[in-house]
Amino acid sequence: MLRIAVPNKGSLAEPAGLMLHEAGYRQRADPKDLVLADPDNDVEFFFLRPRDIAVYVGEGTLDLGITGRDLLLDSDTDAEEILTLGFAESSFRYAAGTGTASSLQDFAGKRIATAYPNLVRHHLSEHGVSAEVVRLDGAVEGAVRLGVADAIADVVSTGRTLRQAGLELVGDVIVHSEAVLIRRTGSPADPAVAQLVRRLQGVLVARRYVMMAYDVPVELLDDACALTPGIESPTISPLQNRAWVAVNALVLRRDTNSVMDALWELGARGILVTDIHACRF
Repeated sequence: MLRIAVPNKGSLAEPAGLMLHEAGYRQRADPKDLVLADPDNDVEFFFLRPRDIAVYVGEGTLDLGITGRDLLLDSDTDAEEILTLGFAESSFRYAAGTGTASSLQDFAGKRIATAYPNLVRHHLSEHGVSAEVVRLDGAVEGAVRLGVADAIADVVSTGRTLRQAGLELVGDVIVHSEAVLIRRTGSPADPAVAQLVRRLQGVLVARRYVMMAYDVPVELLDDACALTPGIESPTISPLQNRAWVAVNALVLRRDTNSVMDALWELGARGILVTDIHACRF
């Protein structure tokens, strides 16, 4: 039975559960449940703190896990990322008081507060900067104002919270984070893991694409296919009226309306868009 760690709470929990549900796996009805068996898929889910998931997976206690890339990198465990999941995207950045630092080198000899000490230490070491890393749990925005640190390193989405605390971003992004599927480094190939990955990839494609169908005159087919090349190629079907053909192709969801407009102007008609619930490629 495949054992999978899933976030129990926080911003990762609900999207992870929804994605697994869309992939055909049973999910818990009661948020208090910490273990859930899915005998139909021969899988058992363990609901854990996101920060602990990489530890369990890296030690081989559990086979797979869903966590954040930032948490994986901070864990210093033998776990590796095998699939990006497309949600919980954020940036990990340094910040300091307004006008107090302009580059990473300005942190030399300073104190940097963070909830991700290993990630920060590795980044500072890679750039030859010697600084004291102060570990804090939870929010760190107030560390500078309270005199605990000279700067912070934290997850940033809009930067609004930092500005409210009188801080400004310094230097480049440390790491771009998002939800990822992880396993123990060097794990042997496993058909059950491959099946889970295929299912999750199918969900990702279904969320990114729609199926677009339309009719177009034969003489305009090449131009129409240039607008809707699909992933491999469009499906072309003859119509009773031999001067026309039917076309089906996957189109990026974000481009749906602009592609429809272009097809209409070209001369296509009967343009229909359908959501995709699952797929395999």
